[in-house]
Amino acid sequence: MNFSEIAQTRQSCRSYDAGRAVEEEKLEAILQSARLSPSACNSQPYHFSVCRGETAKQVAKACQGMGMNKFATDAQVMLVISEEPYSKTAAMGAKVKGNDYRSIDIGIAAAYITAEATAQGLGTCILGWLDNEKIQKICNLSGTVRLVITIGYAAEDDKLRTKKRKDLDELVSRF
Repeated sequence: MNFSEIAQTRQSCRSYDAGRAVEEEKLEAILQSARLSPSACNSQPYHFSVCRGETAKQVAKACQGMGMNKFATDAQVMLVISEEPYSKTAAMGAKVKGNDYRSIDIGIAAAYITAEATAQGLGTCILGWLDNEKIQKICNLSGTVRLVITIGYAAEDDKLRTKKRKDLDELVSRF
């Protein structure tokens, strides 16, 4: 699958095949791609916690407040992305420029994770609705939890939806 095909077919999966396990080699490929994602000063200011089984169920529950993300329970893997300190050079740059490079870097890593999962034939959904304190406790984390990504095989009824996006002219200025 080339990148354009990944971009056309990747979507937020909200219906997983709860009985189909994610193969370890596919998960390893996803994590290796995330490791290779660019970050400010190559500081990689994040940590990935791979949750399966009962731990994945607990994390899914911590993402379901107020009735949100009910589908997460059926995902085989919950990948928790927590924030880590900057490197000294990235911290200095963030302070001088007033830019939150960690959030940018976490977003880039999440894009690599979801793209590689799509290339591996897996579905994903990026969750930002979560209970930070509960997930920190479940995963024994000190850093703030920024995202959780569900990973698994899409259920047969989770068909490719038409993408609703702004026209290119709304997004791009050319000079």
